[in-house]
Amino acid sequence: MAENKHEEVAPSSPDVHFEPVVKLTPVETKTMEEDEEVIFNMRAKLFRYANEAEPAEWKERGTGDLKILKHKSDSTKLRVLMRRDKTFKVCANHYITKSMDLVPNCGSDRAWVWKVLADFADEEPKSETLAARFANAENAQKFKEKFEECQKSLSEKGELEANTSKDEDADKVAEKLGGLSVKDETKKTESEETTDKDDSKSQGDKKEEKSEVTTETKDDKSADSKGDAEKTSEETKEEKKEEPAS
Repeated sequence: MAENKHEEVAPSSPDVHFEPVVKLTPVETKTMEEDEEVIFNMRAKLFRYANEAEPAEWKERGTGDLKILKHKSDSTKLRVLMRRDKTFKVCANHYITKSMDLVPNCGSDRAWVWKVLADFADEEPKSETLAARFANAENAQKFKEKFEECQKSLSEKGELEANTSKDEDADKVAEKLGGLSVKDETKKTESEETTDKDDSKSQGDKKEEKSEVTTETKDDKSADSKGDAEKTSEETKEEKKEEPAS
């Protein structure tokens, strides 16, 4: 009993709830990658060749996931995108073109160098020489294969568009030629109609002239016959006057 008296019961702590003074609504963050799909993703360290430095040297841009993205609605838009770890700041952002060429960096089998005419990592397009170094040669080779695969797809797409444009141009030329031939036939028909009208008009003029000549001839004949009749009657009167009275 004495032991029970010395036992102390721990007080129950009440459930305390504090309402926040300021309520924050969730904000949707857009990465501008919503309309693209990732076709390659590999960890790498990125460098840029600083020509402005004296002497020029390679400077590290950051370490992170090096991605190749393809646009969902336009397969010709393929770009390289890389963000730094933790800060997620963009350190590479440019489209892949057919003219780009991956070159090993100083003979290394796990680093590639390529030139970019317009890199938008700093929000303004800049011509850059970039280098990516991977953990091993196998990862570097995977990047090279996917990069060249994208370039090949761009070449095939360009050839297809070129052939399509040639066919469209040929169709347009054929349509124009067809329109010209129709116009020529229309002009020919109009000229033939004009010629027929002129011929009919000339024939009508000739008929009118012929009828006028015929009328004049008839008038002349009637006038001649009338004059002969008058002459004959005058001669008869003169003969009667010359006959002696019986």
